[in-house]
Amino acid sequence: MIYYITGGERSGKSRYGQQMAEAKSDQPVYLATAKIWDDNFQERVDRHQSDRDDRWTTIEKEINLMEALPKNAVVMMDCVTLWLTNLFAAPNTNKQEVLEKAHKEVYKWIEYQGSLIVISNEIGMGLHANSQLGRDFVEVQGWVNQTIAEIADEAWFLVSGIPLKLK
Repeated sequence: MIYYITGGERSGKSRYGQQMAEAKSDQPVYLATAKIWDDNFQERVDRHQSDRDDRWTTIEKEINLMEALPKNAVVMMDCVTLWLTNLFAAPNTNKQEVLEKAHKEVYKWIEYQGSLIVISNEIGMGLHANSQLGRDFVEVQGWVNQTIAEIADEAWFLVSGIPLKLK
């Protein structure tokens, strides 16, 4: 099963995903896609870690996510946006290459035998990016989000901490 949870920054996506994972398993897995870029981001990661108790196992994987998934587990992946950031940060990478790599990985998720709770950001609802790289990122994020929503068994949109079921 694939559960897709999207929304804006600080909308409650991770909290909702965590509650969903804990309801489905006594030993959920947190798949962290973040690369620590600076002290501020480290604080955000620390805050997320403090929200999880000892039932959780954390796996850190920045790019080839399917390689890290344990068999038949309830896995919460947080998040697509940071994973795409890692793909964009690879040397000599362009929008089309990132999109192809991302789609290839996402379609592998269909084969996963456990439950995959995928957290993402709905970034296309904000301001228009002022750089070509920013616009490319928003486009890829939007296309990848659409693909995940399409293959997901359930899709949720979080607004101000309130989950709205999309499918």
